[in-house]
Amino acid sequence: MNAVLKEDNVYRPLFDRQLAKSRELALTGAAERADKIRRLLKATLDARPAILEAGYKELRLSPTDIDAQLLMVKGEAEFIARNLEAWMADQPIQGSIMTLGKKSYLRYEPKGMVLHVSTWNAPIAEAFVLAFGAIAAGCTFWLKPSELAPHSAQVIADIVKSAFAEDEFAVSVGGPEVSSELLKLPFNHFFYIGGHGVGRIIMRAAAEHFATFTLEMGGKNPVIVDQTADLEEAGRKIAWGRVANAGQVCLAPDYALVHESVLKGFVAQLGKFMTSMYNADGKGFQKSADLPRIVNARHFERIKALLDDAVAKGAKVELGGETDAADLYISPTILTGVTEDMRIMQEEIFGPIICVLPFGQREQAVATIRRRPKPLGSYIFAKDRAAIDWFLARTTSGSTVVNHNLIQSGTNPYLPFGGVNASGTGRIGGRYTFLECSNARAVVEDQYPAGDPNIMFPPYSDKYKKMIGQMLGKELKIPDGVVNAINGIIKFTALFKKK
Repeated sequence: MNAVLKEDNVYRPLFDRQLAKSRELALTGAAERADKIRRLLKATLDARPAILEAGYKELRLSPTDIDAQLLMVKGEAEFIARNLEAWMADQPIQGSIMTLGKKSYLRYEPKGMVLHVSTWNAPIAEAFVLAFGAIAAGCTFWLKPSELAPHSAQVIADIVKSAFAEDEFAVSVGGPEVSSELLKLPFNHFFYIGGHGVGRIIMRAAAEHFATFTLEMGGKNPVIVDQTADLEEAGRKIAWGRVANAGQVCLAPDYALVHESVLKGFVAQLGKFMTSMYNADGKGFQKSADLPRIVNARHFERIKALLDDAVAKGAKVELGGETDAADLYISPTILTGVTEDMRIMQEEIFGPIICVLPFGQREQAVATIRRRPKPLGSYIFAKDRAAIDWFLARTTSGSTVVNHNLIQSGTNPYLPFGGVNASGTGRIGGRYTFLECSNARAVVEDQYPAGDPNIMFPPYSDKYKKMIGQMLGKELKIPDGVVNAINGIIKFTALFKKK
């Protein structure tokens, strides 16, 4: 492995140390790994004041929003630590008629060395949720936090340093040049959360090393509002889902496809709840203590350009539309009259702006969704069960929520989280992160002879040839219960013969 590493790579010495350490970690048990997860969680919660300060400096997040992120981290750590022993245990596999007298099982072993190139919009959760899974699997972990959240990156580095030696968990703070050097190293698995541009770079790097990878890349998430939807409920929930974190959430609803018969009522409800949540005192959205800011000037200008382009091409601002470059502020905004030629319908917004488009027939809504890459998340608001099932059957996404939004990640550790095609590959959360960092090694142990143990070896007997021909010529539909009963007889017979 080391032969492929470039001599001038500044990270090679630490990489080699992690490589050596990974072989030790592979031999650790569930209790030791769980203790490490709890240790990292404690260090994270102890650093809450520094985390709160960093989140405010970067996005002007309220303490409650950051605490919600910490709660996600806490829930993940505790869930993994509690269940890890069962996950690590050998998993029995049902035998078949072809494996009579044999024991089949899966043994989960660590892939080895894991690199995570993380993003900035929820830096603590995105760093440690994946780290917990890698630690649980018995891997080393190397984290490259986003340079767009430099305060959080430094806090993360300090937390990790207090809990781990760097040959087991390393953090490299810096810009794209750091990621570039790290991606030259033959890690066994890559995690990435972010956009398509860097996602392609990660995939190419993984291909160079024949490494596996998990990508989460967002996209234009649609929300469908059926004519049977409760408009007040839809307006309240979508207002929250679109404006949370100033829209800088990979799962946020990007555009709403609303049945034309309820379009006006939906827009009114959406505007009412955006106002009640973020301008209840009438002092203006910009004064809200719960409305974060855009992460930096570049992203602010990108979002503003999408808004300006839409308005210039005829979109109507139903609510909001205000911006302040000096404050990196964009108000909660509702647009109608949006058309396909507008950039805002071609790019992920990642800001507190939602486009509302009417549809008459259900097929029109589905066609609009299908013209875009498969999204990370999708949402359906309807009271009619038939309508819900119709839309579920004709759309696809990494996840879907019915009659709510933004609640499918970080709330239920039993659910997998991830995208499909352009919105990502692989699954994370709870046991799924553990599985992404593990090799499911199939093991078959030959235990008890079933008939003549030499019958399968050349020169083939007429009896064996006939048996193979008969099996080939008919469906192998022997029930599992029968297979298990035969295996029991074989085992019992073998034990009796030993006596």
